[in-house]
Amino acid sequence: MNHNPFRIIGIGVAFSPNLEANLYEAARLSLFFGSKLLLIHVGDASEEKKQAIVEILAPFQTQNIDYEIIFKPGEPVEVILNAVIKEKIDLLILGALQRENILTYYVGSIARKITRKAICSVLLLINPSIKRFACKNIVVNGLRDDRTEQTIFASFFVANALGAEQLTIVEEISQQEVTVSVQDDKSLRRATLMKEKLRRREDTRVNMILENIPEEYKEGLTVKTQSIFGKRGYSIGHYAQVARADLLVMNAAGKVGFWDRLFPHDIEHILTELPTDVLIVQ
Repeated sequence: MNHNPFRIIGIGVAFSPNLEANLYEAARLSLFFGSKLLLIHVGDASEEKKQAIVEILAPFQTQNIDYEIIFKPGEPVEVILNAVIKEKIDLLILGALQRENILTYYVGSIARKITRKAICSVLLLINPSIKRFACKNIVVNGLRDDRTEQTIFASFFVANALGAEQLTIVEEISQQEVTVSVQDDKSLRRATLMKEKLRRREDTRVNMILENIPEEYKEGLTVKTQSIFGKRGYSIGHYAQVARADLLVMNAAGKVGFWDRLFPHDIEHILTELPTDVLIVQ
C-alpha cells in the first residue's frame, strides 16, 4: 500500500534570510514523500527571482525533484489560500518565528491566519536548516475524534518516509472525566481505578486504529501509547516538549465559534508556543 496523503506540497517563497533553509526543507520533504513541490511567491515574476530559486534547488535536480514556481501578486494570506485551492495542495509548509530572548516559537500573524483558514494540512517549521537533522521521535494525538484515524495514518506515513525510530500516540483525557474528588485514601483509590479504566478504554480504541495501519509503515518503528490527563492541546504540547519530540502531529481544528475565540483550546494552545515542528492534519 502506498497511499500518499501529501501528493502536492506547497511553500510560500519570500526572499528572506531563511529562503535557502526553507527551500531545502521543502525539497527534502518532496523527495522523501514522492510529492510535487509548488513554490509560491507573492509578488511579480522576474527572471532574476526565478534564477535565484533554481540555483538554490540545483543540488536536488539530480534526484529528479518535481517542482513548479508560481508568481502571484496580491495580499499574502489571500494569495496563499487561493493557491491551496486552485493547485489542490495537500500540505502547506510555513515557518514559525522565535520570540526574542526566550527559546519558544510562535506563529506570526500571517502564518497564523493561513494556518487557521487553510483547507489543507499545514507543517509549521520552527528552525529550518540547510543541513538535514533526522526526525527520530514523533508524537501524535490520539483523541477520541472522527479525524484522529486519518491523523494517525498520516503520522505513520511521515515516520516511514523519514525513517523515524519512535512514534508515540498520546491519548489526552480530560481531567473532568475523573469525577471522583480526592479527599482521603479511599477516594484516592477510586480516582486511581477510574484513571486506569480510562487508560484501558483509550488503549483499546487506539489499538483498533493501529490494526488498519499498513505493516510496512510499522517496520523498524517503535510504537507506543501514552495516556495523559489534563487540558487538551496544552497537555500534549508539554508532553512533546518533555519527550523532546522532533515532530508533533495534531488534528486540524474543527469549526471555530465565538466561545472558541474567547477560550482557546486544542490546536490554539499549540500555536501560542510551538514545542517543536508541528504537523496539523486536515
